[in-house]
Amino acid sequence: MEGVGVSSAHRSDPSIATGLQLPGRFDEEVEETGGVWAAKSAFAALEESEWLEHILTTKTTEAEALEPRTLAEAKRRPDWPLWENAIAEELATLKTAGTWRLEESPPRANVIGSKWVFKAKKDAAGNIARYKARLVAQGFSQIGGVDYNNTYVPVAKLASSCTLIAMANRLHLILHQVNIKGAYLNGVLHEDEVLYMQQPPRYPAPGAGKRVLRLQKALYGLKQAGRRWYQTFSTILSTLGFTQCSIDQAVYHKTNAAARKLTVIVVHVDDCTIAASAPCLVDDLKAGLSKHVEVTDLGELHWMLGIKVKRDRAAGTIHLSQRVYIDAILKRFNLADAKPLSMPMDVQARLTSEQAPASVAEFVTMRDVPYCEAVGTLNWAALATCPDILFAVSTMARFASNPGPVHWEAVKRIFHYLAGSRDLWLSYGKAHRTLIGFTDADGSMAEDCRAIMGYAFLIDGGAISWSSK
Repeated sequence: MEGVGVSSAHRSDPSIATGLQLPGRFDEEVEETGGVWAAKSAFAALEESEWLEHILTTKTTEAEALEPRTLAEAKRRPDWPLWENAIAEELATLKTAGTWRLEESPPRANVIGSKWVFKAKKDAAGNIARYKARLVAQGFSQIGGVDYNNTYVPVAKLASSCTLIAMANRLHLILHQVNIKGAYLNGVLHEDEVLYMQQPPRYPAPGAGKRVLRLQKALYGLKQAGRRWYQTFSTILSTLGFTQCSIDQAVYHKTNAAARKLTVIVVHVDDCTIAASAPCLVDDLKAGLSKHVEVTDLGELHWMLGIKVKRDRAAGTIHLSQRVYIDAILKRFNLADAKPLSMPMDVQARLTSEQAPASVAEFVTMRDVPYCEAVGTLNWAALATCPDILFAVSTMARFASNPGPVHWEAVKRIFHYLAGSRDLWLSYGKAHRTLIGFTDADGSMAEDCRAIMGYAFLIDGGAISWSSK
């Protein structure tokens, strides 16, 4: 097995995977006053020098850990001007939306903490398209029954998105996408929801003193924020004449049978995929949404939830790929040069819980191996566009609580398989067939003798829904 995973046998030099934060890893800085609240955009000078932005972007793209994990880390990076400009944009958006007002904190009030979260958004080619800083509430400090009650919010299933894409290809529908800017900020808190939050870290409002923020709009991180936004957006779509799907509550449709007009919108938090039978219907929907929320028009669908969408109208096909994501996780686990394999699992190998670490040497070897993180990254690929690795990933997830070296080698084998299959696309339209499904179950394969069930449903030669449990 070629390729070396990101593991270390030395406690003094542990390998910390992207997305993990160690206590005390970064020193917090002394609080500053004013910041971007009181000054013009700190990035104004950089706007006049496009070459500098290009240099900073190129330098940070070389590392897989694109996003700083704390504000202190962001300030030490060479691309800090880009992140500072993103912070200024976020604060301006929050101020325009009237997200809060300054008030004195009542005695013994539960004041929610706040935190900056940074995200470098990529385009379909894997390049950084936008630097995004988001102020989020630390909702874990909210008290259930006092600060919030219901939190459930539906999100469109991946099967719904795949079905829409497959059917749009068959019916020759137009596929577009829009993004709702600051989606959660459109959710209005109820009058009985009295929530106080701390000032933005290192960027307090001028003259705020010891006052806190009384939230008037839902903010990312709040327990009820998703639900409030969903309720608001459902109301908006209802006023535009859309009907909610009874099967997937994050899918809405509008039909005029007499005029042979159809519009379908699939909502994934703030990302909306639109399918329509005519360009005017797409324009009408975008114009209608713009009257209620700020909409970013992303044009024809080409990038959805980190999945590249390529449509060939001449051939009547449409294709989905996660090549950019697969390249990223291979690099993340030091397997970018892994030798390709033709099978994600060794059919002769039998994996059991008895292969867990049994000696001190094995415990030391597995101590710094990012097993759970590796399985988690593989799981997104398995759920989105790679049904061929789903059984292998679900099998490896069963040993996540106490994996051994044999299990880790099996996980790396999946990466080796992806290295050879990353150029494959999930395609619809090569064969015109109605919905067809396959299912099977076997109770003798697992060591606990529990049944393993799998199914796959296809439209026009491509899978739209699959599972292995």
